[in-house]
Amino acid sequence: MSTTTFNFERFFELTTDLVCIASYDGYFKKVNSAVSKTLGYSFEELYSKPINDFVHPDDQNTTASARKNLTKANDLHYFENRYITKKGKIVWLAWTSIPSEEDKVIFAIAKDISHKKRLEAERNMQLAELSKSNKNFEQINYKTSHDLRSPVNNLNSIIAMIDLDKIPDDKNKKLINLIKNGVDQLKEKMNFYINSLIETNSREIQVEEISFQESLELVLDSINNLVSKSGANFITDFKDCPSVQFNRDYLESIFLNLITNSIKYTAPEKTPEMRIKTQDLSTKIELSYEDNGIGFDIEKVKDRIFGLHQTFHHNEDSKGIGLYLVHTHVTSLGGDIKVESEVNKGTKFTITFNKRLR
Repeated sequence: MSTTTFNFERFFELTTDLVCIASYDGYFKKVNSAVSKTLGYSFEELYSKPINDFVHPDDQNTTASARKNLTKANDLHYFENRYITKKGKIVWLAWTSIPSEEDKVIFAIAKDISHKKRLEAERNMQLAELSKSNKNFEQINYKTSHDLRSPVNNLNSIIAMIDLDKIPDDKNKKLINLIKNGVDQLKEKMNFYINSLIETNSREIQVEEISFQESLELVLDSINNLVSKSGANFITDFKDCPSVQFNRDYLESIFLNLITNSIKYTAPEKTPEMRIKTQDLSTKIELSYEDNGIGFDIEKVKDRIFGLHQTFHHNEDSKGIGLYLVHTHVTSLGGDIKVESEVNKGTKFTITFNKRLR
């Protein structure tokens, strides 16, 4: 055995990544020990069945489409899918693949990202639950304040209508005055607490002038690896309205969730394309975000789009959190968000920001 062949074999076996050579007909031709160890199958078992037999059923179509694209001599720089181990466990793999037209094989290397996926899911779940709890507490506070204010105001009005001159008994007059003073104090304290609640919530959500372009660039920089590997194209137009009065973290979170969703739900044969534009309206600022993803049937899910834990595609890492957070960020500062979508044609989000914050 030559030194070159020996070194290649050692690299193939010693690397902790999953390395394989697959034929154009969809079978493994050679895999390293990491593949066998991760999936729990023997080499013989891995070679005897089509690759798609090991892939999670919900990912088989997208995996087959990605492999078909590879056979057209197109490199695959980043592709995530799930495999089922021999014991039935789900494993997330991130692939980079290069085809060899001459040999009719595909050289591929994958990293096990299952732990990363679990951490992301847990983090997003905790964030969403916290956001939901805070929103519920806020609604309870406002509802309680509103429910108390009405009967107190009614009682105050009734007392004001009482003509004390028509009450001959001085003791009853004193009692009515005591009741009136008590109601006035209750109203004063209630108004104080309501105003304090509103002021506290306003202070907690810091609002400032933010550049749409700068916010977008920060987000793209933070997910640079994902964006570059997907080959995503961004067509932006912020000329009509370059900035908005909003919370900085909220705007970045909105861009982050919309962009990662667009890349995640792009058809394998397409290159992700996002069109982002702002428009200065008379009383509002409008941000439109449109992608060319796989979309969904809007009529079937329109009442659940922004609900917590609502998912519309068979994807294990879809927890129904991203759009919930986007909706929460927008509406918490008086904005509004609408969505249009069509299967295999993409999705468009239209977000309006209230100019009274300026």
